[in-house]
Amino acid sequence: MFIELLVVFILCFIGTGVLNILFRFFGKRGYMGNLYETVRGGTPRAIGIIPFILISLFLPSGFNNLVLVMGLCALIDDIVGRRRINNLPIEIGQLVRGIGMLSVIGLGYPIMGISSILLALMIQPMNIADMQPGTAASVTIIMSFFTLLVVLILGVGPVNEIPAYYVPLLTLVTCIAYCPLDFAGKIMMGEVGNHTFAMALGISFYILGGFFGTLILFIVTTGVIAYLRRYNLSRFLINKLHIPNPTFGDLFMDVLTGGGLGDLLRKIVLKSNQYEIDNELFILLGFRRLLYNPYSPNLERVVEKDSRTKRADLRRLN
Repeated sequence: MFIELLVVFILCFIGTGVLNILFRFFGKRGYMGNLYETVRGGTPRAIGIIPFILISLFLPSGFNNLVLVMGLCALIDDIVGRRRINNLPIEIGQLVRGIGMLSVIGLGYPIMGISSILLALMIQPMNIADMQPGTAASVTIIMSFFTLLVVLILGVGPVNEIPAYYVPLLTLVTCIAYCPLDFAGKIMMGEVGNHTFAMALGISFYILGGFFGTLILFIVTTGVIAYLRRYNLSRFLINKLHIPNPTFGDLFMDVLTGGGLGDLLRKIVLKSNQYEIDNELFILLGFRRLLYNPYSPNLERVVEKDSRTKRADLRRLN
């Protein structure tokens, strides 16, 4: 098994470097489309396809199908980009991602039961983490190492004949081999990469502690992401959403429910309503962000009414 993991490390390290070179070569010549971003002078996107391939191949049967389905949907999202479906308020990538999440729930339920829902929901926090270089990799390393450590300390037995330490160790080894260029801001995981690591982490959590273990570590992972991205998220909430002096609860809710799918769900549930949150406990828990409805015609009035918007001080976020 450890020889197998060494092979994964070598293949991931070399494969990431080679794919980076290839994507840069063709990207600079205009052949990569959405897979070559113009940020930072040109950055290859979806290099996470290497971890995706390796984790799909080396995960035990059954679990690997969950990564395979979600990763393929995520790769389509990477390739297509932010194209909308005619006049509908949803992007092609969001639709494909939603199909992938439903597929994960359907395929995962016979294996993991209701935990498959939490596994699918892991996609959102990791997607938010990947908006900042190295953050998704940091979260993956922290949480897979933590899971591995707890498995060894508690002496957790095999699940479906799989040693409990195997999946978090595979995830950790793969991410360490992948991450140097990501930390340097030279490459991007893309949806295929962060979705793959989200699946691998969720499976690790399930093997460690079943449904309650998955739920607790899902919450912890979301909190870790909110903490690591606290400065940029706070600036976003203040400058873009006009949520003054955001609490950690606001950051947590942004990681958990932000993005296009979260906003679409708000539109369905809240319709045109925008609720004013004045209760200090609800503010602390992040209800201002949770109930922020970008589709509400009353949004501007509610934002302007909150005088705290003018007193938000970014210096307090350092």
